[in-house]
Amino acid sequence: MAFLRASDTISGQEGKAFIKIGDRMEEMFYIKTLEATVEKEKAELKTMGHRGVQHKAIGWKGTGTMTIYYVTSLFRELMLEYMQTGKDAYFMIEVRNEDPGSDAGRQTVILEGVNLDSVIMASLDTEAEALEEEVAFTFENVRMETPFSPLA
Repeated sequence: MAFLRASDTISGQEGKAFIKIGDRMEEMFYIKTLEATVEKEKAELKTMGHRGVQHKAIGWKGTGTMTIYYVTSLFRELMLEYMQTGKDAYFMIEVRNEDPGSDAGRQTVILEGVNLDSVIMASLDTEAEALEEEVAFTFENVRMETPFSPLA
């Protein structure tokens, strides 16, 4: 009987993310959480001889959020450039999950055409031990460079 060994689960702290804007690539060491989701878009169709509504996939959309520690001005600078010039930034984020204690190995996913939805431009909080900000984004493509290894 097969079962998942606890040691093969992936620790959320064992990973890295990188951002590439133009020719500039840097590690996103300030990320606390990142989640990117693909949602199918479906049309509802009714057909003769079938009383129920059927569904047909007609596309998809990619959205995401990341919570980051408030220690970088990068996203504010990108938003300011858009506000002042109308030039919008599309970039790539590479996410690596790699827990050395897991036999699942490494997974590398690349989000392409990432574009910011909203950015906190200024923040103060007397109750916060560390300032954080939530950054919402969309993306236009996903590549899986390296899938996890099959577990035996």
